[in-house]
Amino acid sequence: MTKEIIKIAKKVIKTEINGLEILSKKINLNFAKAVNILKNTKGKIIITGVGKSGIIAKKIASTLSSTGSPSQFIHSTEASHGDLGMVGNKDAILAFSFSGKTIELNDILIYAKEKKIPLIIVTGNANTKLKNIATICLEISNLKEACPLNLAPTTSTTAMLALGDAIAVSLMTNKKFSKKNFYSFHPGGQLGKKLLIVKNIMHSGKKLPLIKENIPMTRAIIEMTKKRFGCLGVISKKNKLIGIITDGDLRRHMGNGILEKTTSSIMTKKPKTVDENIFAKEALDLMKKNKITQVFVTKNNKPIGILHIHDCIELELA
Repeated sequence: MTKEIIKIAKKVIKTEINGLEILSKKINLNFAKAVNILKNTKGKIIITGVGKSGIIAKKIASTLSSTGSPSQFIHSTEASHGDLGMVGNKDAILAFSFSGKTIELNDILIYAKEKKIPLIIVTGNANTKLKNIATICLEISNLKEACPLNLAPTTSTTAMLALGDAIAVSLMTNKKFSKKNFYSFHPGGQLGKKLLIVKNIMHSGKKLPLIKENIPMTRAIIEMTKKRFGCLGVISKKNKLIGIITDGDLRRHMGNGILEKTTSSIMTKKPKTVDENIFAKEALDLMKKNKITQVFVTKNNKPIGILHIHDCIELELA
């Protein structure tokens, strides 16, 4: 019985893989036209469908929204009972119906035609009716369902999902959607930690451990103790970062009359710095590579923040 279950599972997966290979061969100029329509949409992308197609449509709406293409799922039946009011003249509609005969879709399809709203239909049966009403038909036909009865949507829903992902990735690539854009939509959870930007976690303002050049070390040590970062940034008369004094610098000079010296003679020149717009993970990698525990954040060579290794160490666990 165990061997039979494994055999069935492998057959299902193989059947769906074959379906995806068939789908891949159908990606043509129509697909490119559909992506360009969605790319140039000034409003939202309205995603609709019912049944299993509706479930896939919900996932695709979520993927599109999180990758730079604002989208909204509307259940086709609910559209007929008032939700058509959510569809604006600047929107585009992406409808899913594998059979191509879903009666519940009629109202939203007719509405799109009447209002001249771009309509892309993903279907396994691009019949004459759909071709006449749609701006673009994306056909995913000739698929064998993995269901042994060839009835339950299996291969067809996998193909729809893959096609939706292909649309989303094509759009985000064309829109030059970046990791920083992605973070702005995913600030929470483990993914959010990995995509944190330096400026969102750095210490700034009065917390910055800074001191002018040529200041007596007696004052510098007091300031370093007060700020508790284990370092001091040394700035010029023009407030540019020219050096750094760390706990290590203090220990190295402790027996050399350090209290009689100035910040300029003790500091390490040209300290490592980072930009506020890089990922915190990149700053962490820089600190680890250079075996330092803090790094100043600068803009036009002026310190605007500081990041301690403890501020982003959790990112390694994300």
